[in-house]
Amino acid sequence: MKIAVTGKGGVGKTTFAATLARLYADEGKKVLAADVDPDANLGLALGFDEETLDSIVPISRMRRLVEERTGASRDNQFYKLNPKVDDIPDTYGKVCNGVRLLVLGTVETGGGGCVCPEHVMLKRIINNLVLHRDDVVILDMEAGLEHLGRGTTESMDAFIVVIEPGARSVQTYKNVKRLAKDLGVSQVMVVANKVRGAEDEDFVRSRIPAEDLLGFMHFSEDVIDADRQGKSPYDFSKTVTEEIRQIKHKIDQKNQEV
Repeated sequence: MKIAVTGKGGVGKTTFAATLARLYADEGKKVLAADVDPDANLGLALGFDEETLDSIVPISRMRRLVEERTGASRDNQFYKLNPKVDDIPDTYGKVCNGVRLLVLGTVETGGGGCVCPEHVMLKRIINNLVLHRDDVVILDMEAGLEHLGRGTTESMDAFIVVIEPGARSVQTYKNVKRLAKDLGVSQVMVVANKVRGAEDEDFVRSRIPAEDLLGFMHFSEDVIDADRQGKSPYDFSKTVTEEIRQIKHKIDQKNQEV
């Protein structure tokens, strides 16, 4: 199972991605969670301590590694488009609560995107995770749609768009579904977060097709408290964890049907 979790900034992608990863790990599955957000905080949500996370350098910032694997340098603007990356998850990943975390980071780009050694490395790593590893792979993507434009996630089994009960989040879902179709990804599913009651649920159901809606994560002070303390929401909110468990069950069912 290879899942990309996406959506607007601040909607709860990381809370969902981290809890989903830990639920799969609880079942004894090999789980790799990749942080592809420039504001990397997936590690905290998985339960890593801050000291460990402070020691992690995103792959996109490992200039020496990028140069070594691609052959690029200041003196050489020609580089490999298929660098060796299969050892990177095990070499640079860190494990906590049964989940291996790989912090990829991102590449700052402008215009139509970046074709540079760092981008080549990230795309190659993601493709390797998706195509050549048996792990459950969960990507916590950067906010927005830039990753879809660069085509780094075209081999995913599914996109899960985390939304809030609001028109802007719904528009993001529609854009992701349109772009994912261009990449050949047929499954684009939705999780609605920060839902406060029946009115919010009705709003979401009125705008998201039933076949795409996986479920709801209701507003939780426990999740906010976990964030304040830099802890995993999995360990703080039994209610939200159980809601995500039910969502996971639907994901597994849909995967078996494909």
